[in-house]
Order: sequence, then structure tokens, then C-alpha cells
Amino acid sequence: MEIKEILKLEFGLKENHIENIINLLDEGCTIPFIARYRKELTGSLDDQTLRAFDDRLKYLRNLFKRKEEVFSLISEQGNMTPEIEKALNVAGTLTEIEDIYRPFKPKRKTRASVAIAKGLKPLADFIISQKGGNLEEKAKEFINPELEVNSVEEALNGAYDIVAEGISDNANLRKVLRELLLNKGEIKTKLLESEENYVYKTYDNFSSPLKTLPSHRILAINRGEKEKCLKVEIELNEELALSKIEKEVLKKNSPFEEVLKPICLDAYNRLILPSIKNEVRNDLTDKANEQAIKMFELNLKPLLMQPPLKNKIILGLDPAYRTGCKIAVIDINGNVLDTTVIYPTPPQSKIEEAEVIIAKLVYKHNVDVIAIGNGTATKESEIFVANLIKKLKRKVEYAVVNEAGASVYSASKLGAEEFPTFDVALRSAVSIARRLQDPLAELIKIDVKSIGVGQYQHDMPQNRLTEVLEGVVEDCVNSVGVDINTASPSLLSYVAGLNKTVAKNIETFRKENGTITNIMQIKKVPKLGDKAFEQCAGFLRVVGGDNILDNTGVHPESYDACHRLLKYFNLTDDDIKCGNLKLLPSMIEQVGIEKVANTINIGVPTLEDIVKELVKPGRDIREDLPKPVLKSELLGIENLKEGMVLDGVVRNVVDFGVFVDISVHQDGLVHISEISKDYIKHPSEVLKVGDKVTVKVLSVDVKTKRISLTIKGVDEIKGE
Repeated sequence: MEIKEILKLEFGLKENHIENIINLLDEGCTIPFIARYRKELTGSLDDQTLRAFDDRLKYLRNLFKRKEEVFSLISEQGNMTPEIEKALNVAGTLTEIEDIYRPFKPKRKTRASVAIAKGLKPLADFIISQKGGNLEEKAKEFINPELEVNSVEEALNGAYDIVAEGISDNANLRKVLRELLLNKGEIKTKLLESEENYVYKTYDNFSSPLKTLPSHRILAINRGEKEKCLKVEIELNEELALSKIEKEVLKKNSPFEEVLKPICLDAYNRLILPSIKNEVRNDLTDKANEQAIKMFELNLKPLLMQPPLKNKIILGLDPAYRTGCKIAVIDINGNVLDTTVIYPTPPQSKIEEAEVIIAKLVYKHNVDVIAIGNGTATKESEIFVANLIKKLKRKVEYAVVNEAGASVYSASKLGAEEFPTFDVALRSAVSIARRLQDPLAELIKIDVKSIGVGQYQHDMPQNRLTEVLEGVVEDCVNSVGVDINTASPSLLSYVAGLNKTVAKNIETFRKENGTITNIMQIKKVPKLGDKAFEQCAGFLRVVGGDNILDNTGVHPESYDACHRLLKYFNLTDDDIKCGNLKLLPSMIEQVGIEKVANTINIGVPTLEDIVKELVKPGRDIREDLPKPVLKSELLGIENLKEGMVLDGVVRNVVDFGVFVDISVHQDGLVHISEISKDYIKHPSEVLKVGDKVTVKVLSVDVKTKRISLTIKGVDEIKGE
């Protein structure tokens, strides 16, 4: 089956769409560009499906390339047969291809290779042929002191080693046994004695069928083993495995059955089992990694797409104990207005002095919101802020902001470039404030792996994790759009078609030439060629420029079509500027969307997208999402009681449940069994990061800071 046929079968797409997508990718088009501006060619596939398609295409191309390599290598040895060629053609994974190549692969020195060097291969062939005869008499023919074969026993043992290796190299048998281990095997773990290993107590004398072992347990066991806290064993019923081997090896009424059975046992225990154990564990780990990466991907998007807190003066507070809480005030554009340090937390506990300082800043800069980082000393800082707000003569609210990765940004080259005179902690305070003001613009400055969504990020294959998460960032940035005149180089570098060098060049171009007033001006930016312009232009915004369309998601290639549309309904650019196009969708509906699309010579999907942009030019799609939760009072974990009903926000989605921020400094866990009355396979079917939920407290352990919550039945309780 060819690559295109496989993709058609797996993705259920039309043949011409598959052809188009492959051509677009090969031409260097980016996923956001294809998803947004080539819908007619792809059948309107979204970015996630296109990324999955791209991943699969790359894998299949590598697979077919390896098939060709193995075919050539075996052919060069003169060992190619129709059976091997057929097996290569139907192989669906790289593992299967390597199994086929295994018998022909140059090997290091083995017991079998030593025996072959002693001339014992014909004796092994005689045994495996199972035609019968006196085996000991046959073995005498191979006694040769010059080759260090001094007895019948040595000849037979050497031949047995060759047969065992041949059994081990049987590609079909290895596939059968791998599947058997996956379906019938069991994993067992034991906690190694140490007080430090307490975190893995769940896995002391733990056992589970491999088939049903969840991804998060696989990763936890792997980490426990790596940290030398757990002993891990993979077990499979030996009789069951041997029955599969003997069925493959033994011929009916074999005269050498009693000889071959011990050889099968040796091949299984010495050669096959250790190898397939590793292969199966690697396979399980790969799948668990992909699942964990998927959770990162799932959690990252809503985190990045949190609505910005526009037109607010924000005071960022980076909590600390001994070194004091760093303060930074930013204006509505993110510019730093003021910085200082206060010491309201132990050991200094200068609460009154800190209140005076913060109050002065609030009145001086008309602060609307205080953003508190959720790190060390957050609880004390939040108590301080909540008490202070009650005394202020101005309405001020506060929010606790996830500061994961803020320290990474603060110590980075980028942080130093932005604020060369600030110390690391002050940069963190600025970052915390900006995260509340515009999460996307600030979070993209941080290594995506450090943003703090998901689990086991340090155990993941880092290149793959980075690739997937940067894809999410790219999709988010491009779906929102970027102001060409105010965006940082970090933000610009995620725009489709741009890279860090071109992003820097845009910043330099702005400094040298002033405000960009027309999107066509960026063609003068060094290293921004025609292809890059095609990819990026639709995602850049020129606010207040010469052309109102430059502040929409309409691609410049569609400007003429847009004007034809306006002319068709006797409208002008002024109608866009004045917001007079709210009735445009109904006007098009009256005529018929296909007729309008044909008249102005564009596809229906492109027309639909143009209309959305014209109705709300300069719109931010994040504005339709739930706003950040602002507070003026707080609870502590010690205030929680069983049965309490609280409002919260989902902070993390994992395989076994969701963690919810209920404003007590410690996220509570809603186990998957407590999410819905209906059966769900995964929490992501119901909830995502940023969702507002109402929960009931099931239990609280103040000592371990564990809070168990439920969502089931809460609506009925609220109704009462």
C-alpha cells in the first residue's frame, strides 16, 4: 500500500485533499497558513488534524525509506526472497522492518556466530529440517580439533546455539510473542527500602496487566526505577509463550521434538524474552510519552488563550520570605511604571511599612489589580494583600497567577535584554503582572516545557515535547493575530513564516522607520521574502493604519475579493471602520452564499472567514472566553470543611482527574470518577484548563495538603 493510500484510509480524506496537503507541506507552507487560508484545498481541516497528518506523513516516509534500505542491504547479501520482499511490503512499523532485517544484520560475537565459525551451520540446518536420522552419528562428522570441536557434545551444543539464535531471529515469531506479552503480560513492582522512597509507596508490591496499565502509571514506574526506588519485573506465563514458539518451530510428528523443545526454551529465556521485554517497555513508554505530551498540548492551549485583562493598571507581586516581595507596576501597555521591595512576610514581617508602600503605589498609579505569583510565601502574601484591600479607598482586586517558568524567563538572555538594570526577582514581578494582562504575549517568552501544565515533563523526549508544544504556541499566536507595531520579537517569531532572525529584523525596521502603516511595508524587512510574506501577512495586524483590512484576518491575497464583495452589496471600507456590517451575513444568506462566492471568485470557506472578519474588524477571539477570576477575599485550607460548595478554576488536566484552584493555595483534585455521573474515558472529554467549575469538598488533609473534590451532584446542592 502506498503512502497516500494509507493516509486516505487512516484520515478518511478525499484523494485530492491528500494530494493538496502533501504538496502544500512540501512547498514549505506552515500549518497555520494551510489551516486558515487554504481551506478549499484541504476540505477545511483544522490545525490539529493537519499536524497529525504531517506527523504521520513524516513517519510513513521514514518507514518507506527504511524499507528500501533494508531491501537493498538484504539483496546485496544475495539473501532476498519473494517471502522476505512480501514481508517488507506489508510491514507497518519500523519495529517489524527491523525484525525482518535481524537475521541479516551484522552481529557482534555470539555463541551462535562462534559455532558457525566452527563449521556447525550444516548440523544446525539438519536439526531444524527435522527429517530424521541419527543425530549423534551426524554430529561425529563435524568433530574437528583444528576448529576446536573435540567431541559430539561440543558439536551438538554449538548447533543448538545456532538453532536457538535462528528461532530468536524469526520475525513472525517475535511479533507474535510481543503481542502476547502486551496482551497477557504483567508488570510487578516492589519498593526498595528507604525513607526517601515514600513517594512511591503506591507501587510497593504493585502488579497490573500490561494491557490495562494507564500511561501515568507507566511514567511513574519508570521514574521510580530510574531513581532506584523501585524494582520492576515484567512477567509472562512461560508455558503460554513456549506453546507459541513450539507451534512455529516444531513440525508435525517431528523426530527431533525432544531435542528442539529445550532449544526453544533456551531461545525464549536467553534471547527472546529479555529482548521483547525491553521492546514492549519501550513501546509502552513511547505511547505513555505521547499521551503525556497530548495532555501538555491539551492543557497549554487554554492556558495561552486566557483572555487578556485589558485597560487595567496592574501591580505584580513576586512573593518571598527572607529577600522580600518584589513589586512592579505596569501600565495598560505593559510598560513598567514603578518597582520596589516590601517585607510583609517572615522573618521581617514589616506589614505596616509594606501597607504604606503599596497604598502609595496604588494611589499614585491608579492600580486596578494586584497579581500575586503562586510560589514561595504566596499564602502570607495573599493574606497581606486581602487585608490591605479592605483598607484602601480605591476599588482594587487581586488574582493569584501561576508563576511556573517565571524564574526561567527572569534568568534568561531575553529577560536580561528586556530589563538589563533589574535584578532577577524584579523581572519575575514584571512577568507575573504581564501574565495577567496578556497571558499569550508573556508566556511565549518562556520555554514551553517550563510553563507547568501536564506531568513528567522532564521525563519526556525533549525534542518531541518541544516540537508539539511549540506547535500549540504557533497555533494560538496565529489564531489571535499579532500587532506588527507592538509585538515583541518573541511573539513575532511564532507567527507563521517568521523566525527569530526575521522577528528581530522587524523590530529593527520599526525603530529605524517608525510605525508601520501598511502591511506591504514589511516586504522591505531584510530576509522577509515573498514566501515568508505569503505565510505571515494574514496573521499580522496593523492597528490604525492606511488600510482597515490590515487590522483583520483577511489575507492580502483576498483584498481584491473583499472589495468585490463590498461592491456587490454597495458597501465601502468606511462601513467596515464604522461597524456597519453586522447585517452582511443575512444579506449574503438572502442571495445565497454559493452564488456570492462564485460571483466574487472565491471559495465558500474563504468567504465565510472574510465575513467574520469584516463584521468585527480587529476582534480578539480570546474575548469570548471566560475572564480571569479576580478576588478581594480569601480562604485557607484550614477553613475548608467536608461538604463545602465552592467555585474554582481548572488548572491542570491529567489522565486520572483534574486539579482545581479553589483559592486556598493548594489545588484540589477531582478524580475522574467524581467528574461526571456518566462514564467518561478521560477527563478532557468534559473539562479543560481555564474552565470555571463548582465543586464540593469531599475530604481535606491539612497535614499532607491534599484536597479531594467532586463535581457530581453539585448542581442539585446549589439548587437546594
